[in-house]
Amino acid sequence: MARSTQKEIRQRAPVLLIVLLAVNLGLMTWDARDAVTKQRMIRVWAQAVASPFQRGVTGAGGAGLGFFQRLGNLWRASGENEGLRQRLAEVENELRDARQARDENERLKKLLGFKEGAGYGVIPAVVIARDPSVWFNSVHINRGTMSGVDVNMPVATPEGIVGRVVAVGPVSAQVMLLTDERAAAGAVVGQLGGSNAIGSVRGYGKNGLLEMRYVSGLEPVNLGDYVVTTGQDGIYPPGLNVGTVVQKTEGSATTPHTIYVKPGARLDSLEEVAVLQYRPPPRTAPERTLPNVDKGKAK
Repeated sequence: MARSTQKEIRQRAPVLLIVLLAVNLGLMTWDARDAVTKQRMIRVWAQAVASPFQRGVTGAGGAGLGFFQRLGNLWRASGENEGLRQRLAEVENELRDARQARDENERLKKLLGFKEGAGYGVIPAVVIARDPSVWFNSVHINRGTMSGVDVNMPVATPEGIVGRVVAVGPVSAQVMLLTDERAAAGAVVGQLGGSNAIGSVRGYGKNGLLEMRYVSGLEPVNLGDYVVTTGQDGIYPPGLNVGTVVQKTEGSATTPHTIYVKPGARLDSLEEVAVLQYRPPPRTAPERTLPNVDKGKAK
């Protein structure tokens, strides 16, 4: 037993020696320190081995964090862009409203100027509906009998006559436009009182033009001449603009001119108009003179 034991000890001795050396080396390594940093060498070696893995993990983490940061920035930018778009739409609406108010004020100023220059009352009105026909032969306005509007009152804008009232209610009225074939107005080409090219204009039914009839073929008429009312129709006051001559077929001594007039008022885009409280002066019959009778000769 003693020999067997010694033999086993001799066999294990190298292993034990190696273990002791390894333990001693481990203790020495654990206790060894860097001469400069005074850190344990095992820590330095561990950091050197783990450094590549740390860089990979740090890079992946940084990339992931950067991705989520960029995603958050895009989300915030999208929200800011949506807010800017909404604000831009609000500013555009405000600008459009301001422009509409400015245009309406300009038109009202023109109507007020027209009222100051007229010798009769003027009722400003707004077009609230149009005839559904192709040529918009009538419109409806937001003034009626409660505002002093009556049938056959003329309607105009500062640019020219529009038509006349043909139906009226308490708060609205219907206006027949000059372009209606049933409408007519006494007119003259050129200056009122200085021209004999007198006739009447009526709706032509085509191209939004007016046809002027009964102008003598001997009277000079040129393209671009302006046409004004004469007041002889008993509806429109004299001297209001009707439009300008745009087409003409020359007449003769026995044939009147064929004249087409473009209205001065923009009848296809009316917004504000003026109802003229105009009534033509009553016509008085001419006095009849009786022949003188010599009573002395009468028997």
